[in-house]
Amino acid sequence: MISISESAQAHFVKLLADQPQGTNIRVFVISPGTAQAECGVSYCPPDAIESDDIELEFNGFKAMVDEKSAPFLEDASIDLVTDQLGSQLTLKAPNAKMRKVADDAPLRDRVEYLIQSEINPQLASHGGHIMLVEITDDGIAVLQFGGGCNGCSMVDVTLKDGIETQMLERFPGELTGVQDVTEHQHGSHSYQ
Repeated sequence: MISISESAQAHFVKLLADQPQGTNIRVFVISPGTAQAECGVSYCPPDAIESDDIELEFNGFKAMVDEKSAPFLEDASIDLVTDQLGSQLTLKAPNAKMRKVADDAPLRDRVEYLIQSEINPQLASHGGHIMLVEITDDGIAVLQFGGGCNGCSMVDVTLKDGIETQMLERFPGELTGVQDVTEHQHGSHSYQ
């Protein structure tokens, strides 16, 4: 469910040494399955453990996960990243905004999952996002751009070289292309 790197495990052990006996960590998702989903890690003293918590054993501590957050933490990872400015824990949870779907799920569900877990996080750096409008009978994924992507001068390149390439690689024989139906309006919202 959650992988924690050796360096992050050692960091948690150091942090927990200053806490009351029996304190572990809790990994959670606030508003799981929504665009506003946020992941976090906190201390979990013994009296905060719930009967339905999932207990994950690590080197010198346990991670508690509440039942509601668990499916959205599938494939999550915690690492300790060190650079010139110091060390920082990073938590990556690709399924926090949308629960992972099965390989045999309907095409629309699998495309939605790809958009929410991989494409929109890439577009978010420019303040943009896409939504799936429909998948046509001939396999065209009809998309609508929003945020900073609406009116961006590079939207055609993003659509064809980025999104279409990624979708066709992921769904060969199921998708034949992508189409943008956005009425692009340039303005201060557009990524420059």
